[in-house]
Amino acid sequence: MNTIIDITAFYAEMEKDDVILSYKGDITQELLTAVYPIIETRLEKEVEDSKRRKKIFHVLVECLQNVFHHMESFKSNIASDKMNGNVGGLFMMARGEENSYRVFTGNFILNEKLEVLKQRIDKVNAMSATELKAFYLGSLNTSELSEKGGAGLGIIDMARKSENKLEYQFHSLTETYSFFTLAVKIN
Repeated sequence: MNTIIDITAFYAEMEKDDVILSYKGDITQELLTAVYPIIETRLEKEVEDSKRRKKIFHVLVECLQNVFHHMESFKSNIASDKMNGNVGGLFMMARGEENSYRVFTGNFILNEKLEVLKQRIDKVNAMSATELKAFYLGSLNTSELSEKGGAGLGIIDMARKSENKLEYQFHSLTETYSFFTLAVKIN
């Protein structure tokens, strides 16, 4: 009986916050392939302007791809038993105030990678829309690829498309690992 009450309360809380989708666990390409059409269908029903709908969907896809790629990289760089097998991620999409949408993601990260990520996000957050566009185009022309095969465009692209600052936190877990959370608001 308590389980039902707890689940009901949790559902009511999610409805209050207008959560569209929430997931915690192993994030695989198969999961993402299944999630994309669900969100696309939901956005088609809720967002009339097709340009805005595409922008929201693009930011969601970029956020989820980042979690997927970083989680895969994290898994390949650690012995998962050091984290008690807990190397999954999370994501949530919710409707916010003033008809905005918010995408929240979370994934484990090695502490040795925190400062570079923090500097990258802070740099992007400090830029104007014009500076972001120039930085994005400059990054497109670079021949430097990250270990995941990209040129580090995800963070820039999320900030450009959302037209908002990226909110983030690092939650220290051990001397070696932290949990990185990111929130992106799309107007």
